[in-house]
Amino acid sequence: MNDNKIDFVMIWVDGNDPAWQQEKHQYDTSDDKGDKSVVRYRSWDNLQYWFRGIEQFAPWVNRIHFVTWGHLPPWLNRDHPKLHIVNHKDYIPPEYLPTFNANTIELNLHRIEGLAEQFVYFNDDMFITDAVRPEDFFREGRPLDTYSLDCIYFAKKSAGFFNGNDIELINSHFDKKECMKRDFKKWYSPKNGLKRVIKTHVLNMWPWFPGMYYNHLPGNYLKETFRKIWSLEGEVLDATCRDKFRTKSNCNQWLMKFWQLAEGTPIPRGVSIGRCFHIRDNIWDEALDAIARGRYKLICVNDTINTQDFERQKQQVIDSFEKLLPQKSSFEI
Repeated sequence: MNDNKIDFVMIWVDGNDPAWQQEKHQYDTSDDKGDKSVVRYRSWDNLQYWFRGIEQFAPWVNRIHFVTWGHLPPWLNRDHPKLHIVNHKDYIPPEYLPTFNANTIELNLHRIEGLAEQFVYFNDDMFITDAVRPEDFFREGRPLDTYSLDCIYFAKKSAGFFNGNDIELINSHFDKKECMKRDFKKWYSPKNGLKRVIKTHVLNMWPWFPGMYYNHLPGNYLKETFRKIWSLEGEVLDATCRDKFRTKSNCNQWLMKFWQLAEGTPIPRGVSIGRCFHIRDNIWDEALDAIARGRYKLICVNDTINTQDFERQKQQVIDSFEKLLPQKSSFEI
């Protein structure tokens, strides 16, 4: 087995699929304990640019695991040698299905048949827009990540609740003082960026982890991290996976990210490799320009409940990607 192989994993849902909508409707309830908002499922019709970005800027990838409920875009070349189409039922335990909870889909990724020990996980709003190397994600069998303490942001429909649950588990398994002492050079590495180092220093006075930085960019994971946490906290993860929709009591895949950082597994990497643009931001023109010019290696265009004009902004994103990646990839018919 070649331990240097790096796979990409991406989960996707076609929110316009009538069959999917019908099944989702069967499990919808009138309460507001979960997150069933339309921004979790609506399509930006830009998936082909994800594949084009990989072919153009990351041709070295070993395999692509494309995870779906069952629907597929009509233009997809299903016979591409690097493409592994994965249905939820192919890897998620049957007691959790059907699911409309991204946390369930993510927490079980390590069960995908044939998945490499090293993999990069993408949401469908995360793209490669400039040349990347394997060393941007993994070196010497270890993931790259940014070490930084942070505060958890709590807001309605935000991921703050998940992060809080994740950090609760981290604090129950790790002694922060010991972690910081052991990996002092990593937490204070200049590669993390001055802003991150300062924030870490300020928050280091607390004896527990108050939170860790997360950047809405692709995550670099080791399968063994998933296996380890399932063996130690299987009851907690099981409770998350039994929720059909995202729920405030859930954990999410950032638990694996935070766990790797607490263990000191990753090699420090700066945040300049990519950027996340939230649709609510007042820098929309900058986001469109960043896509069109390929200003970052990695970019996220994050839909929010504050998106003002979805159809117009969707077309603007498509137009910007078309400037950067106008040619069809071999993943398209």
